[in-house]
Amino acid sequence: MQSAIVLGGGMIGVSAALHLRQRGWTVTLVDRREPGRETSYGNAGMIQAEAVRPYPMPRDLASLLKIATGRTNDVRYSLSSLHLHIEPLLRYWWHSAPKRHREAIDAWARLIAYATAEHDILIREAHADNLIRRAGYRALYRDAAALDLSIKAAEEDQHEFGVNFRVLSGSELAKAEPVLRDDLPGAIHWLDTWTVSDPGALVTAYAELFERLGGRIVLGDAQSLQQTAAGWSVDTDQGRIDAATAVVTLGPWSPDLLYKFGYRIPLVRKRGYHMHYSGGASLDLPLIDKAGGYAMGPMAKGIRITTGAELTSPDALATPVQLASAEASARELIDLGKRVEPDPWFGTRPCTPDMLPVLGPAPLHPGLWMNFGHGHQGFTLGPATGRLLAEMMSGETPAIDPTPYRPERF
Repeated sequence: MQSAIVLGGGMIGVSAALHLRQRGWTVTLVDRREPGRETSYGNAGMIQAEAVRPYPMPRDLASLLKIATGRTNDVRYSLSSLHLHIEPLLRYWWHSAPKRHREAIDAWARLIAYATAEHDILIREAHADNLIRRAGYRALYRDAAALDLSIKAAEEDQHEFGVNFRVLSGSELAKAEPVLRDDLPGAIHWLDTWTVSDPGALVTAYAELFERLGGRIVLGDAQSLQQTAAGWSVDTDQGRIDAATAVVTLGPWSPDLLYKFGYRIPLVRKRGYHMHYSGGASLDLPLIDKAGGYAMGPMAKGIRITTGAELTSPDALATPVQLASAEASARELIDLGKRVEPDPWFGTRPCTPDMLPVLGPAPLHPGLWMNFGHGHQGFTLGPATGRLLAEMMSGETPAIDPTPYRPERF
């Protein structure tokens, strides 16, 4: 029987482990914590069917100056740690040129096309439908010109990729979300995206399904991974685990592990923060405030605000400046209530410079596989890339051509 160690218990790792187990593999999932406690726990809780274009780095001088001078809440950086990001950011800038970004869109959209369908299968098998709402989300605008530009872009996405949306006027938005202030120019309601009331709970539900199917979850240290004569081994709290193959699904920590095997895979590490609020107004659907650079949505613990990207060092203390700005912006729109937690949560999104995940076999080590680098969409794409990985590992014909995601491109 084929055997695998999957390193990393986020949405990517759990989904990959599930797909392998469904194909009859003996699978052990190893992480330092219970599944779904890191980046997969802290996101905005959306399975984004409309996210057909990966986020490019701005290339126009005006946008770059806004970031450099701290006049946008989308991106913040720590000057003292900027040297850590220079090389991957330069690569990111290069890949964001129109022609190369177009190539990334083509490869990215093929994955996104499978996102909700693959989640749907696992949601039903995991009996997790109580966590899901299939009603989309709204992107609201404070500026009529910005709304008009976004409508044009949405029409292009609808024409090319078939994504569905509805434009709401200011009065229609006020009717749909009566708790919002009523002087906004309008919003785009993205109809195909699904929202999750507790992202960590969905990962846990998938992990429990994996265990019911005969998979094994243990606590262990991924950095102890070693190549053996028969395959791969890792140290866990239940002793050494051996398997013929190992899969690295450690998100932003993946390159650190792979470095000792000779792989140099660049990542733009984008930190994000969130906080819950209760006792105020109740939102119907999640909102993205384009001008404020944040998302907020109704969740089990209250309204969750999720920030954009902070470029800082991996071990830096929390500097929730973006969260404070997002909270102030949100309070201009609704009655948020009070903070639920004493301190904000934060985690890191693993973004490759070419905006595509690293997915496939390690070129120099038989039996070593990689699946990470999904940027802002790991929660969305976990089941889709988990299926693709399992198909490749099992010798099946993959649902889509995996060539754009191959690790050796770096």
